[in-house]
Amino acid sequence: MSQPQPTPTPGPIPLPQGRERFLVLRPGERRPGRVPLPPGLDVKARTADTEGRLAILENRLDIDIPPHIHHHADEFVYVLEGEMEADIDGLTHRLTPGMCVLLPHGVPHALRNASQPPARCLQISSPGGWDEFMEDMFEAGPVVMKDGHPDHDRLNEIGAKHGMQYGVR
Repeated sequence: MSQPQPTPTPGPIPLPQGRERFLVLRPGERRPGRVPLPPGLDVKARTADTEGRLAILENRLDIDIPPHIHHHADEFVYVLEGEMEADIDGLTHRLTPGMCVLLPHGVPHALRNASQPPARCLQISSPGGWDEFMEDMFEAGPVVMKDGHPDHDRLNEIGAKHGMQYGVR
């Protein structure tokens, strides 16, 4: 007879000695950061985890991401659930589960939810920094004006150190 298998316990999955840089996350887990991010915005690999090479976030598109440019980082988006639209350099693309899009640095783009419940996607930035921008943004407080539109001046102030510019088309 086989022995009963122990029930997994929450927390880090043990890794072999000397493998501190390996990350293993269970479903629903996120990497801790210096600023708590809202539910639906889960950091899977921090810029610091990858020596700056990339950052990976799982994002539920509860709000639209306004037009912007990454001056240094390329962004890769892979749709997990739901539907979303990506405006890229003046063209709109409908993205469904399993589809992906590469958003090269220097190309204006925006992302919008197009389903209920909201779409979920993986966002990968290379080099990293997307997680740090999100922490800076949530640490700074509201970046949405009373009329519901994004405050591009505030976003640009926060995004400047991350090579991002909002309000571009």
